[in-house]
Amino acid sequence: MSDVATSDPIKPVFVDYQATTPCLPEVVEAMLPFFTERFHNPQSDHPSGEEAMDAVEEARRDVAALIGAASPREIIFTSGATESNNWALRGIAGSPRRRGRHFVTSQIEHFSVTQPMKSLEQQGFEVTYVAVDADGVVDPASVAGALRDDTALVSMIHASNEIGVIEPLAEVGRICRDAGAPFHVDASNTVGTIPFDVRSINADLVTVSPHLFYGPKGVGALYCRRGVRVAPLLEGGVQEDGRRAGTENVPAIVGFGRACAIAAREMEARMGHLIPLRDALLDGVRDLEGVRVTGHLTQRLPNHVSCVVDHVESESLLLALAMGPAIFAASGTACSGREQKRSPVLEAIGIGAGLDSGSLVFGLGIDTTAEDVARILRELPKAIAQLRALSPLA
Repeated sequence: MSDVATSDPIKPVFVDYQATTPCLPEVVEAMLPFFTERFHNPQSDHPSGEEAMDAVEEARRDVAALIGAASPREIIFTSGATESNNWALRGIAGSPRRRGRHFVTSQIEHFSVTQPMKSLEQQGFEVTYVAVDADGVVDPASVAGALRDDTALVSMIHASNEIGVIEPLAEVGRICRDAGAPFHVDASNTVGTIPFDVRSINADLVTVSPHLFYGPKGVGALYCRRGVRVAPLLEGGVQEDGRRAGTENVPAIVGFGRACAIAAREMEARMGHLIPLRDALLDGVRDLEGVRVTGHLTQRLPNHVSCVVDHVESESLLLALAMGPAIFAASGTACSGREQKRSPVLEAIGIGAGLDSGSLVFGLGIDTTAEDVARILRELPKAIAQLRALSPLA
């Protein structure tokens, strides 16, 4: 375990693990040789190249095992979740075997899904955006009602990093499978954190991101079920069976595989550690005046707490927390955290203009302690009170 967040009052309480996580020492140890003495290109036709390829294939098996893929060949390595999401959408759109020009998604997707969807709309595709309820939960019946004979793909996030809600995607997947519509799941916030099985969820395409479960950044994967055809996003090489060109990022891929193996081994213990801390923080936040928890209270990630605060700007609140006894939290998504725009996710669950500017996200980690949660619950009310005293709206 890393020492990013401890109960030592000198050190900060880091609760922004929804943005990223540190690499575990075992992950770094596995990666290091592939930067130096084992630096070789997996496509090289000599023993050292074959050794690098063996390491890539071992990692592919570990990723496949973690998500229940039928074969390691269904795992395609990418540069990360953003590429995987883009590829799932654009790859289906560019496939000559697609069913039509209609896509279905939800109103709470990550920008790496919503932005490509908007681009596809500009190219003449149609997109249906399915609503969620006030708790941020998609109704599978709404997805069923949105399907058409020409639906080329349904793309849904498994759990939003803004509100942490775990969506009922097994039922959505069954509906899609029965209708013959390919189903893509953005599981970047769930794989490695909670149990996930591609077959039980009836997924055809799945996005995986290891830097959210103690693996490296700059690498990801797209699970592509055997028989599903997606047009290549990157061309010009034979890598990944010709499906994704570019020299393999061997150190990161090796780290990815090791993080998967560790997650498979430690997931139950991690969840047992995190859920009581999450619930304690949720209970404490709910007791604060003018603070509303966002997202379903129990149907959520084991390490996720989110809320909105009346009459307080989240930027000021985060600064106050960081400048006090050093608590590092977040607001909205890491990919748009520095952009002062309304959150489509909060808007989708009925958080009005003004209130959404006070959004907070606490992402707990494997090193988070009960003392850390206690510090947050001591310091958060103080910071809110100080800022409200300065607000003309309070």
